[in-house]
Amino acid sequence: MLSEQEGLPIDISILASTLGVSLPVFAMVFIGAVLKRLGWIDQAFVDTASSLVFRLTMPTLLFLSLLRADPGQDLKLGLVGFYLVVSVAIFLVIWGWALWRCPRVDRGVFVQGAFRGNCGIVGLALSANMYGDFGLSLGSVMAGGIIIVNLVMSAIVLSVYSPVVSSRPLAILKDVATNPLIIGIVAALPLTYLHLDLPPWLMTSGDYLASLSLPLALICIGGSLSLQAARESGTLALSASLWKVAVMPAIGVALALAVGFRGAELGMLFLFLGSPTAAVAYVMARGAGANQRLAASIIMLSTLLSLVSISVGIMVLTAADLV
Repeated sequence: MLSEQEGLPIDISILASTLGVSLPVFAMVFIGAVLKRLGWIDQAFVDTASSLVFRLTMPTLLFLSLLRADPGQDLKLGLVGFYLVVSVAIFLVIWGWALWRCPRVDRGVFVQGAFRGNCGIVGLALSANMYGDFGLSLGSVMAGGIIIVNLVMSAIVLSVYSPVVSSRPLAILKDVATNPLIIGIVAALPLTYLHLDLPPWLMTSGDYLASLSLPLALICIGGSLSLQAARESGTLALSASLWKVAVMPAIGVALALAVGFRGAELGMLFLFLGSPTAAVAYVMARGAGANQRLAASIIMLSTLLSLVSISVGIMVLTAADLV
């Protein structure tokens, strides 16, 4: 006779496992939206907390995650390289598609919204939920690499269609070199490879700071979502959102399977490629004098759609025994 657990249909157990990964992350986003709606937090709080996460707590989280990593086991540089190459290739595919189907005036915002994922927060949080310390360590390296790629690619595509911005290599290089997340990762790498440890009291204090990162960042994402943007969204926003949360991860997973990635590595690729559009896409669109309403709509729609797409994707890959 089957035990109660053994008697569970396989699809129910997989669904429960899947929701255990995705729901805690998106619940925090929902809490942020509710708190903003109730007036318990305002835009000033969201701006200040987002700045704190970007400048201090998230760099600390990335630094400590890499410091605790085993370079031989956790830092899969082949996977990271594959992820970055695939991301650039898909970016070019999206741009090519936009040349055909997207009005020129909105092309830069569309392309950025369709490829620039919120990997440093949503992708990292999902990876940590699904794979624990391994997901956090490998995810930190993947996030560091894709932040640079996203910054460069976004600057290029927005400048091509912007009436006010030019793509200056020195300005892009300065943004990369002064990015606190990049600094946190670069500072940790030599310590990791030399197996150097920090004093226990400093590690504990760092852990206190780092523990604020993901919940605070996810609440800020929820607090910054615009319901008005969702209501005003059109077919362009929906198309870009579907590229981001459905087409991009589907292409990436297919290519990863073709070259032999399986297990946690494939799962990490899916979670990062399927992350919704990053909130910074709105900031860059506004700075480029582009269609910031379209950017806000893409962020809102992709975040809502990703709850379904990521959950379904994890469930399918788990059922197929691929992750």
